Amino acid sequence: MRIVFMGTPDFAVPTLEALLHSDESVVGVVTQPDRPKGRGQEPATAPIKQVCLREGLPLLQPTKMKDPAFLDALRAWQPDCFVVAAFGRILTPTILAIPPKGCINVHASLLPKYRGAGPIQWAIINGERETGITTMLMDEGMDTGAILLQESMPIAPDDTAGTLSAKLSAVGGTLLIETLRRLKAGALVPCPQDSTQATMAPLLKKEDGLINWTLEATAIANRVRGMNPWPGAYTYAKDDRWIIWRASALDRPASAAPPGTIVEVTKEGLLVATGGGLLAITEFQPANSRRMSVAQYLAGHPLTPGLTLGAGPQTVTVGGP
Repeated sequence: MRIVFMGTPDFAVPTLEALLHSDESVVGVVTQPDRPKGRGQEPATAPIKQVCLREGLPLLQPTKMKDPAFLDALRAWQPDCFVVAAFGRILTPTILAIPPKGCINVHASLLPKYRGAGPIQWAIINGERETGITTMLMDEGMDTGAILLQESMPIAPDDTAGTLSAKLSAVGGTLLIETLRRLKAGALVPCPQDSTQATMAPLLKKEDGLINWTLEATAIANRVRGMNPWPGAYTYAKDDRWIIWRASALDRPASAAPPGTIVEVTKEGLLVATGGGLLAITEFQPANSRRMSVAQYLAGHPLTPGLTLGAGPQTVTVGGP
């Protein structure tokens, strides 16, 4: 089949590469425009664009999905099918109607659970023990189309959004090729989703990373994992913003200290009181500094129990506590 691929981040790369090593013909690729990144705000090349440049694939980077010139270019490729994986843009009804064999989406959840742009992150944040990949026929809804194939995967206790994304992306490429093979053989019947079982996974915002210390330690640890690598779970130590990269809930009695209070300091971790149990912070990033272990931080920053971590900068009065 003549396939147009649409995708942007690292998650989409294994799916595109699986297509390139298959019997299908990738006639063009669509990805998002280059975005400013970093302190210098230099335009960053998306991972999918990097593959296109390496393989010499025709590439479109539309700023507007309804641009007539973009739509004409899509039609000129004469695609049989669109394959979409983490593209990050909504396909209009006009675009969905272009390929005669429809549009297939590779989605990182076991639909109808976790529809939306953040399925990997929210599965971890919510403490799920299993997730997976779904291939589906796209319609005008948000991940509401009929399911083609699914493959489940356990979520390891130490998985972050980053590590789980890498695992799922590899499954996505393999499952897509199997989906195309069965469709061409007439051996696959799309199955409508049960929308009564649907849950949503909206796009994360930076403020979603703010830690609420009144939650139980397990919930906070899950949020830290789900926010790694972006946007990063964070808290404040006085006026210093800390990004918490690694933390775990301890099987120890809860502290009587107020939530957010550091109750014990060791080279292995900072033990913090929560709304239920203790959380051990083992790796974090102070403001204007690099990511480091607790032992590395303590080597240059003496810290004693009693400091309270909070939801915002905490002004300290001169002469006060």
